[in-house]
Formats: sequence, structure tokens, C-alpha cells
Amino acid sequence: MERVLLQVRALHRLEPANNDHLAALRVALSVAVPSLLLLAAGRTDLIIYAVFGALTGMYGRSEPHQLRLRHQSQAAVVLLGGVAVGVFLSVNHLHSWWLVGVEALLAGAGSVFADRVRLKPNGPFFGILALGACASVPTVVPWQVALLIAAGSAAFSMLVGFGGWIRRRSWQPGAVRAVPAATPAGHREVLVHATRYVLAVGAAGAVGVLTGSGHPHWAMAAAAVPLAGADLPSSVRRGIHRIVGTFVGLAVTAVVILPAPWSLAGLYPHRQAVVLALLVILFQFTTELYMTRHYGLAMVSFTPVILLMTQLADPIDPAVLILERGIETLVGALVGIAVVVAVRRSGTRTPSALLGLGPLLRLPRRPRH
Repeated sequence: MERVLLQVRALHRLEPANNDHLAALRVALSVAVPSLLLLAAGRTDLIIYAVFGALTGMYGRSEPHQLRLRHQSQAAVVLLGGVAVGVFLSVNHLHSWWLVGVEALLAGAGSVFADRVRLKPNGPFFGILALGACASVPTVVPWQVALLIAAGSAAFSMLVGFGGWIRRRSWQPGAVRAVPAATPAGHREVLVHATRYVLAVGAAGAVGVLTGSGHPHWAMAAAAVPLAGADLPSSVRRGIHRIVGTFVGLAVTAVVILPAPWSLAGLYPHRQAVVLALLVILFQFTTELYMTRHYGLAMVSFTPVILLMTQLADPIDPAVLILERGIETLVGALVGIAVVVAVRRSGTRTPSALLGLGPLLRLPRRPRH
């Protein structure tokens, strides 16, 4: 019982702050500038591409400028790859099972790449999310324009991340990010982890398609969340945080877009689009503010970001949008947790390891007097 209580307490533990406001400001600025430019041009429907490119700024948050630039360059490969494949599927009207198959396979490939270069945040989650989101909205501009917007946002976010170097110039010739040396055991772990991504993302997407959901990519993205945990307890916590944080975030979104006296639904379409675009910037700031401290709190803000971007790109009935997001997130997170339990990494077979208490149990015992 004590072991279970330790894990329950960990669910609502808020990690110590570590200059999170600076990282949040960098990401918010990376999102704000391209989004405001599109807003000024009257093309709020294209903000979705700008935001996914700007998420490059979420990586390398605590690294020196030189290493952050390298880290964000690697992250941009994942994000822009997801946007490019998603736009390709959208332009060619390849949805449903095509989306599930392609996204599952690329989730595995992205997992291998993310593990090799040690991306932080872990895994290919944001690339998966970008792929599904861009594939699920109509591409209303030439595909080159959509990719150019995403690439420009990614480049700008890297410039913002490197901007502090002007104030404190410090260049280390030959500096590299710490990546463990490749070993046969390491190769095996990477392949097992990639297999888990393929299984989880594919299974969640299949459930979404079979149930007739209009947004199966949300289930696929949610299924990838638990896989980024370092062990089973942290994976389960991430899954629970995803579900609870998303549901609270849906309540926040409902206040904004559902027809009600206090919502924005009564505004003229253009004014509503302007306010929604500004809210995307604000919510992205609060997302990054809590991303490393409490994943569930971050999801309270990130859920409106995704839904408001989707609504700007391809408006549908807000009630349907909110309902499908909730259902797909619940299904996807549960599938991801199930895959983590069924396909475990080496060293997590014993009950103590599964509960994440191995280090505690290895502490030296006090001598009896």
C-alpha cells in the first residue's frame, strides 16, 4: 500500500522551477511573431503550420546556446518532417487507414531518431501530432507555402533560442551533446521502444477509424504520450496527466468557443478568429511554463492550443470538436499505457522495478542496535 501511495502522491507533485518563464517566453515569442504576421495578412487558417514549426523552440531549453542550436536543428527535422508528410496526405486526400499506417510507421522511425540524438522532450510526439493535424485539415494553399511557413517559423524559433548568445558570447569548438555510445544492448532497447510506438500509435488509430471518429490522429498522439516515460510508473503518470489535463483543458476550450453568453461564439467570424489566434499565443506560453514541472497542468493549456488551431484551419461544430477530442484522448492514452505494460524494457520485470522503487530498495539498511 505504501508503494502505491508514493506513486499517487507523485501524480500531483509540482517539480521545482528552473527558469521556466524564460523558456516559456522564448516559445511564446517564437509562436507569436509568425502567428501575428499571418493574422495581419488575414490568414489565421494558416497559423497551424506556423505553430508546429515554432514548437522547435521547446527543445534544448536548459542547454548553452551552441548546444541548443544543435538540439533544435535535430528537433526541426522531426517537426518539419511531420508537417511535410501531413500536408502530402492532405493534398492527396489520403485519410483514414492511410493516415493510420503512415503515422504508425513514421512514429517508429521518429522514435529511433529521437532516441539516437536524445531529444528533450523525449520521443517523436510533436512530430506525430504535426503529421496527424496537418493531414486532417484541408491544405488551402500550395503545399510549398505550407512548408515554407512551418520552416520559417522553425528557423525563427532557432534564432530566438540562439539570440542570448549576443549578450553572453561563449563558443566551445567541437562541443557536442552527450549521447551514450552505441552498444548491442542499446540497439535492442531502441528497436523495442520503436516497436512500442508502432503498436501503440497503430492500435489507437485503428480504434479511432473503426469507431468513425473524425480525428483519429488525436488518439494516435495520445497513445504516444505514455511511451516517453522513463519507466512504467512515470509512463502511467503521463497517461493519467494526459487524460485529466485534457479534460480540464476541454472545459477551458468550451468556455471560449461554445455558444454561451460568456463565450466568443457571438463575435463576428473575423473578430473571433483574431481573438482565437491571440489565445493560441497565450496558451502556448502557459503550456511551456509548466511542461517540465507538471505534465497535466501543461495539458490544460496545450489542449486549447490544438483545438483553437484546428478550429481556425477547418471550423466544425465546436461541441463535436470537444467531444471527439475527449474520447480520442481517453482511448489513445489507455492504449499507450497498455502497450507500455505489455511490451516492457529490460530491467522492469520485478514488482519493485515496475513501481519505480528499485533505487529506494537498494538503499543501505541501518544496522540494528
